[in-house]
Amino acid sequence: MVYPLHRTSSADAPTADAQGAGSAQIPASPDLPGIERDVLAFWKDDDTFRASVEARDAGTDGDNEFVFYDGPPFANGLPHYGHLLTGYAKDVVPRFMTMCGRRVERRFGWDTHGLPAELEAERVLGITDKSQIEAMGIGAFNEACRTSVLTYTDEWQDYVTRQARWVDFENDYKTLDVTFMESVLWAFKTLHTKGLAYEGYRVLPYCWRDETPLSNHELRMDDDVYQSRQDPALTVGVRLAAVPQGSDAAASPAAGALALVWTTTPWTLPSNLAVAVGPEIEYVVVEPGEGSALAGDRVVLGAGRVAAYAKELGEDATVVATVAGAELAGLTYTPPFDYFAGHDNAHQVLAAEFVSVEDGTGIVHLAPAFGEDDMAVCAEAGIEPVLPVDGRGRFTGQVSDYAGQQVFDANPHIIKDLKAGEGPLARVERAERCVVLRHETYEHSYPHCWRCRNP
Repeated sequence: MVYPLHRTSSADAPTADAQGAGSAQIPASPDLPGIERDVLAFWKDDDTFRASVEARDAGTDGDNEFVFYDGPPFANGLPHYGHLLTGYAKDVVPRFMTMCGRRVERRFGWDTHGLPAELEAERVLGITDKSQIEAMGIGAFNEACRTSVLTYTDEWQDYVTRQARWVDFENDYKTLDVTFMESVLWAFKTLHTKGLAYEGYRVLPYCWRDETPLSNHELRMDDDVYQSRQDPALTVGVRLAAVPQGSDAAASPAAGALALVWTTTPWTLPSNLAVAVGPEIEYVVVEPGEGSALAGDRVVLGAGRVAAYAKELGEDATVVATVAGAELAGLTYTPPFDYFAGHDNAHQVLAAEFVSVEDGTGIVHLAPAFGEDDMAVCAEAGIEPVLPVDGRGRFTGQVSDYAGQQVFDANPHIIKDLKAGEGPLARVERAERCVVLRHETYEHSYPHCWRCRNP
């Protein structure tokens, strides 16, 4: 066991006899809490930390400074094991650099922005909806957040001091300080001036209860973030154009057939902008047998998935043509819903490497605002995403027939209309309408918000 060093007078120094082998004056049962109190009291009286900083010159233009950027904690909750564990690592590095002769100022910081501050203020105020914040006024709510975020600063200082970490609490900083916020704005302005900032789209998990996106890191925070969930799954057929664009596509045996598409998110079908096939995957054109709901028509799906749809296609279904996925690319189709008909470059078959025949039909529905792979493939084809869902997860007026409905609640209504060919589908010619081949329940692992546990 290594004991912290104390200054000792000559009277306190061990005698020559005591310094002999096997006779070091170490108690068999040391009073560890007492040692801790003594060391902390000595460091405080001696001002050891401050002296260790001031004893080293910053150098010319700060060239002898070592700046340790510490991600600051929120002070509206008590520190937990994770804070304390990383605190030791954050203490070791500055101490080592100090021992190397560098000047290391360590200002403690407080993170006061972001959702944790808002959620705690909501809890204290009994707020359950964003509209309540708007009713009380943003200024009043911000003031409640300011009060909340620094609730446990004294407890934090006690914890950090007791773990023997050296930091400067007197000259701390807070992200709500005007100087701090101005420095962030200056940094962003500098990036913008250099042409390094741009506006675009990025697909992220989104919590409609807290009205905030979540990072991929947040999805890995807790073991129960991903929970088993049952969702409706649909296999629908969209009508490929009988006279495809381009002379090469005109000879496709799939022209005029129904492309079978599988999705576990029926509520994204109103936002459909494309479908994807695997360029190296083998696809077949099938004539369903007698008794099939699609008898007399033709359908297209992955060759490896025909057996999975034997019941719906009928026992005497016949394969009439085989085609590679790459040959299907460029074919156009009538979208399931007409909300975004005519959208630039949309509603065509795209080739995508991520498509497989492990499940579904081998043809993937793409709604770029709601899928990272969807976004990448559509962007390459020059298809801009559409986002007809508001911050509370409700359809906007762009999807007029379901406007105001929360997307999960809209699922049964969308499925009912698709099956019956009614509602918005009645605006499409009967021969061109999307048809439902299979409606099933699909159990899968689905991400949930770690804060409110909503899907």
